Amino acid sequence: MGAVRKVVSYLGLSGVDHYDEGYDDDEHYEDEYVPATERAARRWRANVDSSRIVMVQPLKYNDAPLIGQHFREGQTVIMDVSGMAMPEATRMVDFAAGLAFGCEGRIERIADRVFLLAPAHVEIETT
Repeated sequence: MGAVRKVVSYLGLSGVDHYDEGYDDDEHYEDEYVPATERAARRWRANVDSSRIVMVQPLKYNDAPLIGQHFREGQTVIMDVSGMAMPEATRMVDFAAGLAFGCEGRIERIADRVFLLAPAHVEIETT
């Protein structure tokens, strides 16, 4: 018996039990495969009236969660960052672009420093 095996045996690490039994909560999982896009669509499905449009004029970057909350609830958001300093306005637009991308929505510039955030279920038509 080698020195390493003696130490392992002395520490009680040699007799590792292997479990072949399954977990008790296996029946809680779905047997059916659901694609990630469908799971995302269920998660971001609109819970409110899609005809409602929310106008938000953030004054500081700390107002970003309010925009995120409305957008994740399925509401179209018009965000006016004209009252913010340029560096904070840039951060807010970057946040909104990430939010729209992550929730499979769209962001459109509709005026100088005014942006439209539309969820995936809202159709935007430009002429």
